[in-house]
Parts: sequence; structure tokens; C-alpha cells
Amino acid sequence: MRISILTLALALLALPAQAKTLCTALADAATGKMLVQTGDCETRVTPASTFKIPLALMGYDSGFLKDEHAPLLPFREGYPDWMKSWRTDTDPALWMKNSVVWYSQQITQNLGAERFEKYVEALDYGNRDVSGDPGKDNGLERSWIGSSLKISPVEQVGFLRKLVRGELPVSPAAFNMTARITAQPPLPGGWKLHGKTGSAFPRKADGSQDRDRAYGWFVGWATRGGKTIVFARLIQTEKRQAIGSGLVARDAFLKELPGMLPPS
Repeated sequence: MRISILTLALALLALPAQAKTLCTALADAATGKMLVQTGDCETRVTPASTFKIPLALMGYDSGFLKDEHAPLLPFREGYPDWMKSWRTDTDPALWMKNSVVWYSQQITQNLGAERFEKYVEALDYGNRDVSGDPGKDNGLERSWIGSSLKISPVEQVGFLRKLVRGELPVSPAAFNMTARITAQPPLPGGWKLHGKTGSAFPRKADGSQDRDRAYGWFVGWATRGGKTIVFARLIQTEKRQAIGSGLVARDAFLKELPGMLPPS
């Protein structure tokens, strides 16, 4: 049987991405008990776009973000635009869905360096370092993207546990709106899912990006009835991928997650 070039190409695209799981961590939000902890869950790496969860809390708590659709901000020439979906007017829901870097930067610039740093300190997020690249004064633009700010999977789980328990110093409205814009399709068994992907490259010794070994995150929480489980999955690719490493992490993890959640 002859196979067309298109059919072969589609089959190759469907192959699992070459990546290794660095950590899988799940905890009971109520008790803090670790239900799953495999791999190296203590090493800090860049949070990448998972930082949009604390950024949403800051944006809603400060009043810059209003609801799911306000403010609607215009795309402008010169903004980061390496994804086609970023080259358009964007609201908070689209910001989270499409992981729009320039919208994140509008939030941090509205906060200003001093207030942004105070929020990160108050949230006790990772190493709390939002200085950015050495000597470049770009903390408001990219400290969370392969730069100074770093967090471990265990710290992600701890942060999310405080978030869902209402133990972070932000308004209840900030949590409620953040939960709304991070909602994902429900899981089997009636679990409601919230989460965020993240993709970024580590730095080589010379400061350049290692584009073959991208970090991929998927972090969030699942709720059913009165039970909430918080989780973090971190992977690292072993060669350059056609899709974002965060999507690779999410898709593989969601195939496994229902089997890791507590039974009814």
C-alpha cells in the first residue's frame, strides 16, 4: 500500500514529542499532603507563562483588570508578536487562553517596578527575584521568562494551595476572576479543572537560549464537591518541537491526571 507524503507528514506530527518529565507533583489542598511526588520537584526554573496566574491576581487586585473582557487592549507595532494570535486586541480571557506576552507586560507596567516587586514578595512566589536579566533593567518585561524569577514544582503546588484556600493577600474578587479565566474543559468523573501552561528556554553559559531543551509546565487545580487537588507537571524537551513545550506537558499530563485523582 502506497502512503502519500501528506499522510506520512501527519503521522509524524502525531508522534509523541521527545521530552522527559522532570517532576509530577499533586497535593491535597485542604491538608497539604503530597499525593504524588516523582522526579526532581525541588529545583527552581523559570515559571514562564504559569506566572500569568499570579499576574492575574495582581491585575484584578490592583483594579487594572476588571472582569473577563475588560480591559480590551489594542495590539501595537513593537509588541512581542511571534504568535499570530497575539496580533490582535486582547482582553483578560484571551490573554490567558493565548498566553499573550505583551498583555502581561501591560499589567506589570501599570503596576510599576516597586508595586510589582511588593506583590511578588507578598505572594511569596519562588525566589521572588523580578530584577530581570543582569544589567538590562527589564524586570517588568521578562523577569518571568527564562530570566531572574524562578520557582520549583513543589513551590508551585504550595502557591496554588494558598491560592485556592484564600490565603494569599489579594481580594476574594481577584481569586474568583482568576479562577474564571483559568478554567479548562472538565475532567472525567465530574472534576472541574483550572490550569495554565508555560514554555520557556533555559540559558546557556554564554547567556543565549537553549532552544532544543525547552521547559514545559502545566500547573493548576482540580475540584469536585468539597475536594481540591493542586498540581504541577514540569517537562524538558530533548530536541526542538513543532508545538510549545507547555502544550506537550499539558496534553500528556491530562491523559494521566484522572488516574491520579482520588476515587469517589
